[in-house]
Amino acid sequence: MRLVDPSGGQVGIKGIDEARWLADQLGLDLVEVAPDARPPVVRLMDYGKFKYEASVKAREARKNQTRTVIKEVQFRPKIASSDFDVKRKRVEKFLRNGDKVKVVMRFRGREVTHPELGSNILQRLESAVEEYGTVETMPRLDGRQMTMVLAPLRRQRTREDSGSKAQSDAVEEVSGSEAEPEEE
Repeated sequence: MRLVDPSGGQVGIKGIDEARWLADQLGLDLVEVAPDARPPVVRLMDYGKFKYEASVKAREARKNQTRTVIKEVQFRPKIASSDFDVKRKRVEKFLRNGDKVKVVMRFRGREVTHPELGSNILQRLESAVEEYGTVETMPRLDGRQMTMVLAPLRRQRTREDSGSKAQSDAVEEVSGSEAEPEEE
């Protein structure tokens, strides 16, 4: 079998007993890397350390993942303006936190005969929160409820704003350093 050392260099083709003896002498494990190759490839490594490093990498990858959370806010066609403002603020809060929002307009009884009332309220909500999010799914009537999904805007604006502030600070420093030599 072909033996590979811990740093990745080729040791050569050795017998199984000699490879085990070498691994035992170095205090390492003998791990079969490519069993289908001719001859099979084995590697000298600390297998416990290898598994630990793999789990750390997997943990880091999970930490960097973002989970999309969908929050739901329910409306009625006969909503009062103050109640609309409360729910609008809740939608804005969810969008600022980076969550998607599913807006549900529930119709009861004969209200379903006037879906335009519900779509007007959803359009009013859309225009009220346009600085925080965009419509991902347009309002659609499904049975006795109309649904719309809002997605948050990307956070690039805040990064650009902080970058432009840093640039303006740098401009002030440059202009300030130019003013000193003139005074002398």
